[in-house]
Amino acid sequence: MPLPKYHRIYLVLREQLHEGRFAAGLPGELALMQQFRVARVTVRRALEQLATEGLISREPGRGTRPIARTAPDGAPAPALHTQLTGLLENLVSMGLRTSVRVLDVETVSASGPVAAALQLATGASAHKAVRVRSTREGPLSHITTWVPAVVARPFGRRELSRKPILVLLEESGVQVGRAEQSISARLADAEVAGHLEVSVG
Repeated sequence: MPLPKYHRIYLVLREQLHEGRFAAGLPGELALMQQFRVARVTVRRALEQLATEGLISREPGRGTRPIARTAPDGAPAPALHTQLTGLLENLVSMGLRTSVRVLDVETVSASGPVAAALQLATGASAHKAVRVRSTREGPLSHITTWVPAVVARPFGRRELSRKPILVLLEESGVQVGRAEQSISARLADAEVAGHLEVSVG
């Protein structure tokens, strides 16, 4: 039995909140209605559920804002860890067997989770790249890569579309001591769904 529309919207927004996507505040109800193509009552029900869980604060005239949480409930499942032996080679091999379309490249302030993963101070500069990896059959994955800005200065759209990130790091003189591979399934919002050619949610 499919999930109700409001619950799918709630799940998508909850994941985006955990990723730090709404530091400046969530989109308004009208924007969410247009994004998910649903009625206002559906959007409001999703927002009410987020507010009930203490993830957002809704104030008349001030909009909807995320509430900082040190250990958010419903956080993404732990990463799947594998041995370093062979992992780098497998990742590079996959990068060479598939094609990549670069959607966005920018230098941003690292949010708490990103800064912790990269061992940076919160708010430090980080290089963010968003790409879609495809095979001959179609889109395979939507990838967001974060690298400390000082390391990623030579990485532009051209380089990221031609070579795997690990190869670029190696060419930049970075010596990889260990690697962690995370694989997760997420509910696709309107933007991601369009790039992966799947339905929203």
